[in-house]
Amino acid sequence: MTTVLPEDLLPGLDAETRKVFTLRPNRLLLVGPIAVALVATLITALMSGRYDPTGQPLTGAATIGLYLALVAVFVAAALLGIGVTGGEYKRKTMALTALFAPDRDRLVIAKYAAVAGIALVVAVVAEVVAMLVLAAAGRGKFEFGWPLLEVLGAGLLVAMCWAVLGAGIGLLLRTTGAAVWLVLGWAFVLEPLIWLVAKGFGAGGLTTVLPVSSTVAGVSAGSFDEAEVFAPTPAALVVLLLWTIAVGAAGWWDLRNRDL
Repeated sequence: MTTVLPEDLLPGLDAETRKVFTLRPNRLLLVGPIAVALVATLITALMSGRYDPTGQPLTGAATIGLYLALVAVFVAAALLGIGVTGGEYKRKTMALTALFAPDRDRLVIAKYAAVAGIALVVAVVAEVVAMLVLAAAGRGKFEFGWPLLEVLGAGLLVAMCWAVLGAGIGLLLRTTGAAVWLVLGWAFVLEPLIWLVAKGFGAGGLTTVLPVSSTVAGVSAGSFDEAEVFAPTPAALVVLLLWTIAVGAAGWWDLRNRDL
């Protein structure tokens, strides 16, 4: 059987995937974004008016539910990543897991690949559900064109990035509670405050290198081009990838070099 991954990684990847789906809270976490995609997209599709090419977002007001679904996907992906790594430390099972792994490098790769793959699947399902709802209840209220395709494609990439970011943070902090508070607090409180303060001092452009700013810009398909706190979409995705690589590498280094 031909796979895109080396055969020696497959047992670890299979084990990490099974761990995720064995726990009921994880299954509920992964179903959440799909439910949001269904309900939120249906509500915005029914309540919005006809598509306005000059309105916001560029894809049409009916697609706001899709954006809400993507936010839910990104949050779930980050929390899943935290649970897969920080959860091992919380349950004091990381040492045992590392003992049965070929080496710590393969263990980290398996964890990152598992959470990224699962996040990708959840994002695909959520987007498909949202698009089916839009097709059924939002005819004439959105435009199926390049901007919407950009949103859908970027959403898949960003979901995988946040899964790896969460896993890397879980490895660094070695706990779930602090990691969850850090991610949610930064994403929904601290970084938005930084945007406001930086914009007030006329330095809003400096915030384009922050992870949440790059996330919003990456999936907005140019809807916020005039906002100085958001970079253009291609550049924003590159910034988020750099954050993912940096945090993922830091978590990898921590697992390799610190005692378990």
